[in-house]
Amino acid sequence: MDTNFDDKRKTAYSGRRSIMDYGMGAIIAGFGVFFLAADKWGIEFNIDKEMRYAFAGLCLLYGGFRIYRGYKKNYFKE
Repeated sequence: MDTNFDDKRKTAYSGRRSIMDYGMGAIIAGFGVFFLAADKWGIEFNIDKEMRYAFAGLCLLYGGFRIYRGYKKNYFKE
């Protein structure tokens, strides 16, 4: 009986964490797109272009990783 409850709890936790990973991944990747396209939208920053592009690349990579982690749902080491 306890194992059934534990399985349901783990499944619910995986679902919530997966949704959080999708959402945070989309937000972080969105920041990457924002920093890449800021010139086209007429937004200027007080940092070098190279640093802004590097930060945008990191945002895109980490956002993609969060989305991938949400897709895989590998949160428990068993």
